[in-house]
Amino acid sequence: MIAELANILLPVFCLGAVGYAWRRLGFPFEREFVTRLIMNVSGPCLVVDSLSRLELPLAEFLDMVLASVALLLGCAVAAFAILRLLKLSVRSYLPPLAIGNTGNMGLPLCLFAFGEEGLGLAIAVYVTNSVGQFTLTPMVQSRAPALRTLLTTPVVYGAVAGALVLALDVRLPEWGATTIGLLGDLMIPLMLLALGNTLGALKATRLKFALGMSVLRLVLGFAVTFAVSELFDLGGTARGVLVLQGLMPAAVFNYLFAARYERDPEDVASIVLVSTLLTALLLPLIVAYVLRL
Repeated sequence: MIAELANILLPVFCLGAVGYAWRRLGFPFEREFVTRLIMNVSGPCLVVDSLSRLELPLAEFLDMVLASVALLLGCAVAAFAILRLLKLSVRSYLPPLAIGNTGNMGLPLCLFAFGEEGLGLAIAVYVTNSVGQFTLTPMVQSRAPALRTLLTTPVVYGAVAGALVLALDVRLPEWGATTIGLLGDLMIPLMLLALGNTLGALKATRLKFALGMSVLRLVLGFAVTFAVSELFDLGGTARGVLVLQGLMPAAVFNYLFAARYERDPEDVASIVLVSTLLTALLLPLIVAYVLRL
């Protein structure tokens, strides 16, 4: 079990550590360029590539999408209720409580833990989260039109294209599949490097508050994930992937949006940093748990 956990966790930690060290050493890192490359090119390509090679019926993939939607909405509704009860800003703190890091951390963990099948199912959660991230967050924090944001999110088009390839059982030409595969393969290492680099720049303020919100994020994610897994009667790899993705820390993009819309960015940065460190400490237990599901 220890060797199995090491094989899953060490690649994630090592790549993240390279990005973190790169930042601390002061070497240039074009975060905006890397983010745009991930969101506009490698992300959609990874979605298409994974779905085109996914050896699962379309119905099972769609079930995972529906479960992911239920997970996101469940976390958002619960976070809204808790924040209102605590008399905290919904606009500032709902996104970091409701939206986890299913990309930078979730995708590589699911790949290393469950292989290509796990990656394909994890992409269903990632796409759902991305759509929620780029529609829900601007709506909550700036009241931006959701439809416009949705139509300008490239990963949505990648998901539609990949779903069509999967549904119609289309075989891509070899040169096209290779090209898309190479571009998609960039995503996971780039995301981990970007995650480490971003964490290297964040500073934790109001540590007690950040720790409390981070614990709440994990407890909320586990509770809603458990309920959704029971509701959709998920088992095996699907349940493990959903639980693993549901227990991811607050997404880094939450900080970027908070900074853009001036919604307590320092507090949100602290939640992202502390929740990531807390999840990293608990990852051996989390992965050991999902591998037994």
